[in-house]
Formats: sequence, structure tokens, C-alpha cells
Amino acid sequence: MANALIRMPKTAKRGEVIEIKTLIQHPMETGYRAGMNGTLIPRNIIEDFVCTYNGVEVCRMKLSSAIAANPFISFFTTATETGVLFFRWTGDEGFKVEETVSISVA
Repeated sequence: MANALIRMPKTAKRGEVIEIKTLIQHPMETGYRAGMNGTLIPRNIIEDFVCTYNGVEVCRMKLSSAIAANPFISFFTTATETGVLFFRWTGDEGFKVEETVSISVA
């Protein structure tokens, strides 16, 4: 299981723009690199990232083999109401990580 780190405010004022930062551990193998025995290491990348805020999509990214290992993603959204942000990373070899973070909006 990959470790995902998510940094964002726990509280915000209604209408405030907040920054959300994510970092996930993943080797992001391109499929073009040779291993110790000379054969190609199979491709293994995160292909999609999605974040929803109370069920409304606020960020979607399509990743490719050009992304570094342990990809860092930063984006902004507006705090509209108290609720939950849901994060999902999916990729090759059945890779899937899901996390949720709550925010309180006053």
C-alpha cells in the first residue's frame, strides 16, 4: 500500500481560496528502463488523480510516464461548505489509493 500525504487547512472561511498539496509514494516506472539483467522493467505508473469536495469534482489529472516518482500535486479550490474532500489515485497493476480529509467552513 502506498503512503499518501495530504496537506490542507482543517478550517477555512466561506469563500476563501485554499491550497491543497498531495504527495504519494510510487516508483512511477516508465517501462523504458532496463533492469539488472538487461530486460525492460514493466511500466508501472499512476494514470489518474481525482479530488472531489462533497461529491463535486474539483481537480482531475491524467498522469503519464514523464511524471517523477512519488508525484507531488498542488491545486487550489474555494471553501464553500463544511464537508469532506475525497482523493483517489489509480494506475497500472491495479494500483488504487483513496483518502478522505474533512474541512470545517465558517
